[in-house]
Amino acid sequence: MKAFISMWRMDPRIRPYVIRAGFYGIYRLGHIMIDWPLITCLVERWRPKTHTFHVPVREMTITLQDVAIILSLRIDDSIITGTCVLDVAELWADLLGVTPPAHALRGSTISIRWLCDQLSTPAPDADEVALERSARGFILALMGSFLFADKKGVHAHLCFLPLLQDLTHTATYSWSGAVLAHTYRELCRASMDRRRSISGSAYPAPQVPHALYDDDVDVVDGDLAEALDDGLPVEPVVEPEQEPTLPLGYRWRVPLTRVHNPSGVLLLYRDQLDTQTLDQVLCGIVL
Repeated sequence: MKAFISMWRMDPRIRPYVIRAGFYGIYRLGHIMIDWPLITCLVERWRPKTHTFHVPVREMTITLQDVAIILSLRIDDSIITGTCVLDVAELWADLLGVTPPAHALRGSTISIRWLCDQLSTPAPDADEVALERSARGFILALMGSFLFADKKGVHAHLCFLPLLQDLTHTATYSWSGAVLAHTYRELCRASMDRRRSISGSAYPAPQVPHALYDDDVDVVDGDLAEALDDGLPVEPVVEPEQEPTLPLGYRWRVPLTRVHNPSGVLLLYRDQLDTQTLDQVLCGIVL
């Protein structure tokens, strides 16, 4: 996500389209440092057959409501379904206005850097069609770098491109369900084949345990939030009454230093989870 933000600065003219599609809150989350020892600790306790974390107080899981609240994505309406194997060549000219060369494609994914080079800077006299195409490229790259990222976050899957044809309709899909399913799948893969990394949006996973096990998470104050923006625009993009509400996940935009995450913290996390008692559970569903 950090590489994407530094690579692709959102043109102010495409913000209304990103807001209309429902992804502006995801963009405003910006780069959030992930507690990887905590991810490792949770993967160790993930059980693929039940899609739950096994802890001493029985089982816990990430729910659809968790994803919807943390990321401010829709939870109802149209289900995202279909195939990942499709020919989108005929959609390029219509939806993006460009045709990718062979070196920009890898299987059914496309290089995010190539999308940035082609679509991040609309012409000064760009019309509505050109701006909407740039917004589609931006959203597709945002998906590939964060919500449905591969291990490196440098390619975006083309299966989502048809869903961006009408950005107003894009906002009606249950993106929370898709993110949750993708997170479950990557947790299952990581727990079964001893991978050294995990792809997909790892963000919902550590935030829910923070709510369960850590009651010292502070809301980011205004000055610190501004300092962490990494170049994100802070001026209003629309009228104040139309400004989208920031996702709850914005609370975790805090620096993660060695003071917060010292060496050997994985052992500490393991010990804390192993000795957890039911009265220490602050929220969530205990199965």
